[in-house]
Amino acid sequence: ANAKQFFLHAVKKQLIPNNPFADLKSAPKPNPERSYFITRHDTELILEACPDAEWRVIVALARYGGLRVPSEVYQLKWEDIDWERGRILVSSPKTERYQGKESRVCPLYPELRIHLAELFEIAGEGTQYVVEKHRIANLRTQFSRIIKRAGLKQWPKLFQNLRSSRQTELEDSFPSHAVCAWMGNSEPIARKHYLQVTEQHFERATEAGAESGALALQNSVQHGLEESRTEPQLTSKVPTVQQVTRTGASCCDNTRNVKVGNTGLEPVTSTV
Repeated sequence: ANAKQFFLHAVKKQLIPNNPFADLKSAPKPNPERSYFITRHDTELILEACPDAEWRVIVALARYGGLRVPSEVYQLKWEDIDWERGRILVSSPKTERYQGKESRVCPLYPELRIHLAELFEIAGEGTQYVVEKHRIANLRTQFSRIIKRAGLKQWPKLFQNLRSSRQTELEDSFPSHAVCAWMGNSEPIARKHYLQVTEQHFERATEAGAESGALALQNSVQHGLEESRTEPQLTSKVPTVQQVTRTGASCCDNTRNVKVGNTGLEPVTSTV
């Protein structure tokens, strides 16, 4: 990627006739600053601002279905939706060059089913593609207007961050390998380009920490109470100073009353 950039600059400056790296593919570098999580609340505001049912489906397919826009959304047909089993067959032009990656199956999520069912009811007989009316070149421009109409600020990578938000959300509830199969990417790619750290993650972590701290405090107090209950029992078995003194005094008193034997050639003994 760096070499392509350097030689492209050289071509623009007419230092060389062409870029030898132009035809080589390079993996994009992740930029966390361009990541943005679109909350469900903001998504609903956008859906309400959409001009028609078809636009609501486009947004729902991206945010709740995790489909790539426009390639996978434009390829989706009504026959690809299995309403009974709750499955969607997604054709993927981006990955079709890889064997076995021409398509994938993802769940017909409840949030997505609502908008697809609404559009299906008003779709004309014989309609093949789910998105028919808005197969336009300026899809991004129109979406920017919808975001503005919803009262929200436009974020970077408009459609990709919708997909990224969905993958981040699903990873909190389902195994990573299942989510990646539904989204049509790999776990390394997901970690590098899609998964985000959200405010909800921080809130859940601090709530869990507070609950853990409260439990530790409760256990500490309970342990202290148990120790305070058992302390008197332990100390009651230990004789006090007064008891020792009284016992010692009685011993001394007894020795005073002991008779001493007669004095003779042998040493004096306490008893005879």
